[in-house]
Amino acid sequence: MRYSALTQRIAGDGAAAWNIHYRALEMLDQGRDVILLSVGDPDFDTPAPIVEAAVASLRAGHTHYSEVRGNLGLRQAIARHHGQCSGRVVHADEVVVLPGAQCAVFSVAQCLLDPGDEVLVPEPMYVTYEAVFGACGATVVPVPTRPEHGFRVQAVDVAARITPRTRALMINSPHNPSGAASPLATWQALAGLCTAHDLWLISDEVYSELLYGGEHLSPASLPGMAARTATINSLSKSHAMTGWRVGWVVAPVELARHLSHLALCMLYGLPDFIQDAAQVAIEAPLPALARMRDTYRERCDAVCAALQDCPGVRPLKPDGGMFVMVDIRATGLSAQAFADRLLDEQGVSVLAGEAFGPSAAGHVRLGLVQDTERLLEACRRIARCAGSYHRP
Repeated sequence: MRYSALTQRIAGDGAAAWNIHYRALEMLDQGRDVILLSVGDPDFDTPAPIVEAAVASLRAGHTHYSEVRGNLGLRQAIARHHGQCSGRVVHADEVVVLPGAQCAVFSVAQCLLDPGDEVLVPEPMYVTYEAVFGACGATVVPVPTRPEHGFRVQAVDVAARITPRTRALMINSPHNPSGAASPLATWQALAGLCTAHDLWLISDEVYSELLYGGEHLSPASLPGMAARTATINSLSKSHAMTGWRVGWVVAPVELARHLSHLALCMLYGLPDFIQDAAQVAIEAPLPALARMRDTYRERCDAVCAALQDCPGVRPLKPDGGMFVMVDIRATGLSAQAFADRLLDEQGVSVLAGEAFGPSAAGHVRLGLVQDTERLLEACRRIARCAGSYHRP
């Protein structure tokens, strides 16, 4: 039987990147001692007030159709929250609620890009981006970043890849997989390029509340950028709500209207009880959020200290997020070969850097999603694996 060309555009390396994670899950099911660090799923429970809000909403009968673009109360809460973070006034009609940031990126791409359009994406990049943009027929133009720059994008590298077909620039800060955050000077330079070349900026800010120090800068707050920026965020990482599937886009009103039309024919709204819980997540004072962020920072410090002097590996300390990139080039192995041997020989599951792009070759991504004691045990196993292959 025949399938559409779309099926080819959404497959490939991005989908295959998760094979090692699925293999690790199978080993766990077999009773093997495996430390699972290959997926960014927080090991914290969703804070209790959020859960209770969902339960109360269910019991109140909020199980019918909801507003397609998101209930007004939730959109107002998101608008206020984004306004506080960005320092600009945001209105509810600029917000569209979608089931997770992944769906938000997909929806924005569908509404901004046509077949043949080019979108610039710093690389290494999150593994699904290429398929998301490929789904609408657009071409991803990778902008390589370098380990010696902490995998931070350089505006000069972006400028060198702009062509008449360039339609958008996609930036993820703090970045997955590296945890790097772009500084103000970089954002200003990128904003200048977007303005000069009439580009959209798609800003993925899902790790913005897991910054270890300083304040997150939302590029839509820069002069002239609100009219050309789609800001994407979610509750998945900051609130330990990955399974709830709550994300959103803050965008110019016209783009928000197009996104609403797409949601109408694709999703028909999130469940009311999920939205009621999400509004509590955004509005209620939740001390657990700061504790989670502090715990990630403490785990990061512990992992980097544990690996710092181990032969064959070098950790790259991130600015935020829930991952640490580890340079394993001194082992002489590719990142995929190292990740496979680490799982088979030591029972630790990580993702190979090549899954995120060639700039991350020779690196693996380690998730800070186990308690410190378990992470330190993982570091000991990583050190044993690296030591057995290290070639000074």
